[in-house]
Amino acid sequence: MSRVALVTGADRGLGLALSQALLEAGWVVVAGRHLDWPELDKLAARFQNTLHLVPLDVSSDESVSEAARELAKRVSHIDLLISNAAIHRSHHVERISASLDFNSMMDEINVNAIGALRLTRAFLPLLSNGELKRMCFVSSEAGSIGASLRTGWFGYCMSKAALNMAVKNLSNDLVPKGYSFRLYDPGWMRTYMSGEKNLEALLEPEEAAAKALAHFLDDSVNVEVTLHRWNGDDMPW
Repeated sequence: MSRVALVTGADRGLGLALSQALLEAGWVVVAGRHLDWPELDKLAARFQNTLHLVPLDVSSDESVSEAARELAKRVSHIDLLISNAAIHRSHHVERISASLDFNSMMDEINVNAIGALRLTRAFLPLLSNGELKRMCFVSSEAGSIGASLRTGWFGYCMSKAALNMAVKNLSNDLVPKGYSFRLYDPGWMRTYMSGEKNLEALLEPEEAAAKALAHFLDDSVNVEVTLHRWNGDDMPW
C-alpha cells in the first residue's frame, strides 16, 4: 500500500518544498492549494501519477469539507498530514500604540489555529485508515510564551500559541488511539509569508523541508508533544 501524505499550503515556500521532497522519496502526495502559483503545476507535470492537487482553503469550513470529500474519491487513506498553511499579517506591528487591525488578527487566528482543527476533523477518517497515523503541525517560535521577547506581532504570535494548545489537546485525545504528533518550528525561511520573499532569512525552503521531514518521520521521537525547533532544540511553551 502506497504511503500517502497531505500537505496544506503547498503552493509555494515550505509547503511546495515538502511536497517535492516527499514525491522524490516515493510518497503519494495530496497538495492543498489556495493560490495560483505556477511552481505547483510544474511539479504536477513531473509527478503525474503520484501528485494530486486539491483546492483547499483552511479558513473555510466548506472548502475543507469539500476537499475531504474529493480526496476520499482518490485515496483510501492518509498516513501523514502536514498542516503548513498559514498567514502573517502583523509583522509590521511592534507596539500596542501602533494602528491595530483586529480583523487581520482574527484572520490569522482563523487560518493558523482554527484551520488546523478544521483540517484534523475533516481528514481524521482517512487518517484512521492509514498505517502511520501521523499529524504534523508547522508552528513558530513566535508561539512560545516562555521565550517571547516581542512587543508586538499580536495576531501572529497569538495564533501560533493557540495552535500549540490545540495540538497539545489533540494529542491528549488521540495518542492513546494510535495517532502520533509533531509540532515544529522550521526556522526563519526565505519565503513569501510577509508578501515578498524574505532574502534576509537563514534557510531556503528546501533546506527547511529536509530538516522538517527528518523530524516528522523520525519514529524515535517521544510520544509527549513538544515544540521542536529546526536546530534540534525544544522550546518552552
